Amino acid sequence: MNQLVGIRHEDKYEMEKRVPVIPEHVKKLGQEGISFLVQHSAKRIIGHEAFEEAGATIVKSLEQAPVIIGVKEIPAATFENNKTYMFFSHVIKGQKHNMPMLKAMMEKRCQLIDYEKIENQENKRLVFFGRYAGLAGMINSLWSFGQRLQAQGIDNPFTELKQTHNYQSLDDAMRAVSKVGNHISTHGMPKGILPVVIGFTGYGNVSKGAQEIAHLLPSIEITPNQLLAPGGIKPLSNVIYKVVFKEEDLSKHLDGAEPFDLQHYYHNPHEYKNNFEQFIPSLSILMNCMYWDSRYPRIVTKDFLKDLYAKGEPRLKVIGDVTCDPDGSIECTHKGTEIEDPVFVYNPLTRTPTSGFDGNGILVMAVDILPSELPFDASVGFSEALFPYLKSIITADYSLPYEKLVLPEPIKKALILHQGELTPPYRYISQYL
Repeated sequence: MNQLVGIRHEDKYEMEKRVPVIPEHVKKLGQEGISFLVQHSAKRIIGHEAFEEAGATIVKSLEQAPVIIGVKEIPAATFENNKTYMFFSHVIKGQKHNMPMLKAMMEKRCQLIDYEKIENQENKRLVFFGRYAGLAGMINSLWSFGQRLQAQGIDNPFTELKQTHNYQSLDDAMRAVSKVGNHISTHGMPKGILPVVIGFTGYGNVSKGAQEIAHLLPSIEITPNQLLAPGGIKPLSNVIYKVVFKEEDLSKHLDGAEPFDLQHYYHNPHEYKNNFEQFIPSLSILMNCMYWDSRYPRIVTKDFLKDLYAKGEPRLKVIGDVTCDPDGSIECTHKGTEIEDPVFVYNPLTRTPTSGFDGNGILVMAVDILPSELPFDASVGFSEALFPYLKSIITADYSLPYEKLVLPEPIKKALILHQGELTPPYRYISQYL
């Protein structure tokens, strides 16, 4: 029975400061006989001293650890034979840029456990950063909205906000948004931008996190159909309108006559087309918070944005693409952005992006490690969700055949590779290799 585990240094992004297991849980597992090696990191949000006090050993290399836990993808050249790795691998959609990494793991006969697929029997995710992605994404998008308006010569209360990582904590950021909310309640917003409408795609953990921040502003929730009512909605200056879009709002059957059936949509997405474009002209900020893959219709295409901008400056100022699939559901999100360079303006007429807040077009905020803008809060929440499974993951005998492997069911569901082979639920990935 293995009792040694390593926590790796995050090296994909300079601003990645999260840790998957916090010292409190290191100490608790230490009391059950588990030993931790923590790889040296000068940037981790929780310092070496806290881990050492919890009983961990700080090391330069994790070569002694049979099980290695991280957050983001690991360089292909660093995998070691027969080891078990757990991190966000981003391979389940056959992501091309991560196939060399997956092949390297297969060649080294590694195990791969992907947090994204740790699910219960109803396929609900159990270990995730999603709420923090939504929280940071909404804060960033409100900040971006204020900066974009300012760049267009419109004074507004949102300029008081900062990018999320500039706050000391989530509480500090929320207090700043609440202060803006109080200003809006008392003094209102400029007439030229009214009504201010924030649209949210999806209703899962990411969307709930984003809405949690939006609720700190004075708001009224309306339905998608109310956006389309004759005469629109009242241009109130002291409230934000909030609207959540579900699958039936985003897509419709190709023939247009069939009533929307959610399960049919999930199983036959090729029979559906975009239904969302009719709502876009009424939005000020679009928060894209839903799951998407290439089987489903895009919700914002480059062609649509070109037509929209050909009619003049639209109401839509900011797309907060928390989903952040490059060239995906938001087609003009050509890449995930970095915390240090978080936004770009996409010009629909020239189809080119320009970093920053200036230029003609729509501003896109697409930071693809948003939870790392709240690194401490996100690490604590994630570790608390992962903790119940850690001992089983660390002590499992991975030399056993897959059928006899003893793991909690949610973890076994997340086992993509076992002894270098794609496990039965993930054999479809072979077509992308």
